[in-house]
Amino acid sequence: MIDGDASVDAVRELLAEAHGGVVPIVAAGHPVLRSRAVPYAGQLDSETFGELIEVMRATMHDAPGVGLAAPQIGIPLQIAVIEDLYEVGADVARVRERTPLPFRVLINPRYTPVGPRTADFYEGCLSVPGYHAVVTRAAEVRLECTDETGRAIDEVVSGWPARIVAHETDHLHGTLYVDTAHTRSLTTNETYGELWSDPTPERAAHALGFATDDRR
Repeated sequence: MIDGDASVDAVRELLAEAHGGVVPIVAAGHPVLRSRAVPYAGQLDSETFGELIEVMRATMHDAPGVGLAAPQIGIPLQIAVIEDLYEVGADVARVRERTPLPFRVLINPRYTPVGPRTADFYEGCLSVPGYHAVVTRAAEVRLECTDETGRAIDEVVSGWPARIVAHETDHLHGTLYVDTAHTRSLTTNETYGELWSDPTPERAAHALGFATDDRR
């Protein structure tokens, strides 16, 4: 458990090893990715906390990705960063409801589905490099957390940002996207790019033999 002076030393050691503000990402199979992270309650001093957030953001950008949870860099605290400003095609943006998501810090986040709508799309994970798989997720979620300043957040997030929120929050509870993915949809990044990067996974479902649960 991260606690007290030892936790500060552990995080500072990680930060000291950062190269250009970037640290290694932990891959699937490491126990830290399969454990419930500890709620963040000010275990780090403000300077160290700020440095950790900046390193998480830089590491996310370097990967590149649209979210990163603290356990993915070996720190079992309930902290995540998200940001999605990548340009995508108009059809992809429309069908996946992929709207720009400015940088945000989520402290002790939790989410609950809002309404019956679900959506099936391919997603990947920085801790499971080289693969994509289809995951059914709520199209809208209620996000409750605090931000890096301690301000309480309680809002409804929809579309692709809702998927990012759910994916990163799951990390903080020891869950990887492959745990709930349609396993027959699993594909390498290369094959995904060659065959299955359509706005929806309908062709992949037919060809690979899995059923989607999309209710939009």
